Amino acid sequence: MKSALGSCFLCAWTLFVALGAEAAIAAERLNILFCIADDWSYPHASIYGDAVVRTPTFDRIAREGTLFTNCYCAAPSCTPSRAAILTGRFPHSLEEGANLWGFLPARYVVYPDLLEQAGYHVGHTGKGWAPGNFQAGGRARNPAGPAYKSFAQFLDACPRGKPFCFWFGSTHPHRPYKPGSGRQAGLSAALVTVPPFWPDRPEVRHDLLDYYAAVQQFDQQLAELVAELEKRQLYEHTLIVVTSDNGMPFPRAKANLYDCGTRMPLAIRWPKVTRPGSRIEQFVSHTDLAPTFLEAAGVPPPAQLHGRSLKPLLQGNAKSWPDAAFTERERHAYVREGNLSYPARAIRTERYLYIRNFRPDRWPAGDPQLVFAVGPFGDIDDGPTKRLILTGQNEPQLRRYFELACAKRPAEELYDLKNDPHQMHNVADKPEYAEVKRELAQRLHAWMKATGDPRAVMDDDRFDKVPYFGNPAKKEKPAP
Repeated sequence: MKSALGSCFLCAWTLFVALGAEAAIAAERLNILFCIADDWSYPHASIYGDAVVRTPTFDRIAREGTLFTNCYCAAPSCTPSRAAILTGRFPHSLEEGANLWGFLPARYVVYPDLLEQAGYHVGHTGKGWAPGNFQAGGRARNPAGPAYKSFAQFLDACPRGKPFCFWFGSTHPHRPYKPGSGRQAGLSAALVTVPPFWPDRPEVRHDLLDYYAAVQQFDQQLAELVAELEKRQLYEHTLIVVTSDNGMPFPRAKANLYDCGTRMPLAIRWPKVTRPGSRIEQFVSHTDLAPTFLEAAGVPPPAQLHGRSLKPLLQGNAKSWPDAAFTERERHAYVREGNLSYPARAIRTERYLYIRNFRPDRWPAGDPQLVFAVGPFGDIDDGPTKRLILTGQNEPQLRRYFELACAKRPAEELYDLKNDPHQMHNVADKPEYAEVKRELAQRLHAWMKATGDPRAVMDDDRFDKVPYFGNPAKKEKPAP
């Protein structure tokens, strides 16, 4: 009898130890919370020194972790940018995934699927991979994972002891904005710094205030996510990454390869890895996020990824790191006759920005008249700043701003950031920059070839033929 009881006790103890070991292993597997804003540009956070906007939660993540000052999206357009984050690959290598309102073929693996296969509970809320038609790519669900109504609902559905990976996709600070929302939030138009490529007019300052108010709404959403983690005692076991998909919805920003369209806020808090209060100035890409998440989960990355894990950089152990970032764009909205793209590629170094425009005969911001979506010059989201520039395009005081935002551009652009930080004066044709331009053009072409860019070998406009699933522009009702 004693022997039987002893055997039962031993079996129970063995099971207890096994379950305890499994729980300990599960606890060691880091949770992942990825938070992505919609159309938020660097450096519009208080920790970056912006005098107007207040972002206490983003600032907290940065103070307790690492703040990046040279993070770049792969493309300044929602759908391809998010595709690059999910796959760790540049959009030009994703076929239909390179365009806005397209689809991401199922043959391109995304990190949420890999983590789910490795035992993670995955899901998303808000704007995941979008906009587009994921079913057309042969997928049964959004590439960001199953949809949940809220982060709390997602956590409630997570089995006990199982690690999770969650994508929170905000719709802030995407347009439209409620006019006057910035002033109502207590923000000061007098403190706004208007970039020199926009006119410094009251309507522009208040347009920026409304944008800032939307940034603060995103930060408040972050606060709610952090509070949920803390309430469940998960905060210290969760890798948190906060960034944006592309630049702000203003002229010469979103859908452009200038810094205002491609340079992104980024803060990472990785328990026991990030050094609190650290700043990283090296160039990083959104393609680096997928391999970072996979390494954090202990999942080997696929061989075909273009990005690299940020963990060595976060630890201060990176022996070498790229000294440049590469960005690109294909078709944004359906705003050119024939649904044509405005293809461009760029290399950004500490000193220079070099852009190759493959179809300089086309309008970079879309045709001057409504074609299908948005409106005239439709690659610029509608808003007070755009309307001021368009209505004043023939006025001497505003003509220059219109040209910077909408006029046709040469095949090559080169900007000396030391002398021209806002990238307004193209020096590509100046003899003293000939050698710099040649070197950067060679580096850009080498990157295109190495990453399988079709335009490096057969510049055939294949991206123009990809289906577009967006809706036509809403027509105004005639006045009664």
